[in-house]
Amino acid sequence: MTKMILETIKILVVFFVGATLLLYLLQGRMIFIPQPTAPQNQSRYAESEVRIDHGGVTLTGWFFKNEIGPGHPLVVYYGGNAEDVSLNFADLGRFNARSFLFMNYRGYGGSDGKPSEKALLSDALFVIDHMVATEGVDPAHIVVMGRSLGSGVAVHVAAKRRVGGVILVTPFDSLVNVARSHYPIFPVGLMLKHRFDSAALAPGITTSALFLTASNDQVVPVRFAQKLASVWGGPLTAVTVEGTDHNSVETSPVYWDAVNAYLSSDRRQ
Repeated sequence: MTKMILETIKILVVFFVGATLLLYLLQGRMIFIPQPTAPQNQSRYAESEVRIDHGGVTLTGWFFKNEIGPGHPLVVYYGGNAEDVSLNFADLGRFNARSFLFMNYRGYGGSDGKPSEKALLSDALFVIDHMVATEGVDPAHIVVMGRSLGSGVAVHVAAKRRVGGVILVTPFDSLVNVARSHYPIFPVGLMLKHRFDSAALAPGITTSALFLTASNDQVVPVRFAQKLASVWGGPLTAVTVEGTDHNSVETSPVYWDAVNAYLSSDRRQ
């Protein structure tokens, strides 16, 4: 009996080590899931397409430029881990804003390169600096908006650059904690290379923020947004959209009412 128990333990150990190694090696593919741009969006919005070179890597997106100023913010959007940002174009008319910048991450849509936390954060800062320098956009009139994984990018930009507002959709305090909730038996804290530790940056951010969460979110449970909110350094409005999940939060009128109330608020900055 003792020998059988030992053999079982050995098998379990081998399985655990193998699974841990597999998760470590495949984490990039599990976190970043690039999507192509729908052909109809490429052709329909071709006149708004922009290409920005960052260190030899061409980033592709769309800049919808109208009046930008007090009361008319430029919304800079950062998508989720499996999102082509052009999917949002159908909702442009629902925003109380008329100017938008949607850039696909490296490897996503028409953008070159390979995604990683370091690359995404570096690209995001470069693009913001590019818009300020070449388009003359006042940073006070920029609202960064990040969804899910993109919330980590938006928080990083808000921590490193002056912006006029922050909208975070289904955000988290750190990707490490989210991963632990899905893989509780694995040493995620030691394994994860792409950490997106928003909670470490949040206390130093004095810009106001809107947090939008989904009551039935099983991908990024609400508690992770609450942890981030508890350390946010600026004014904060938190709205939980009842009856929605991670992928349907934007289908509720409550979501759009909150977004547009924030974009219109004199207290946003």
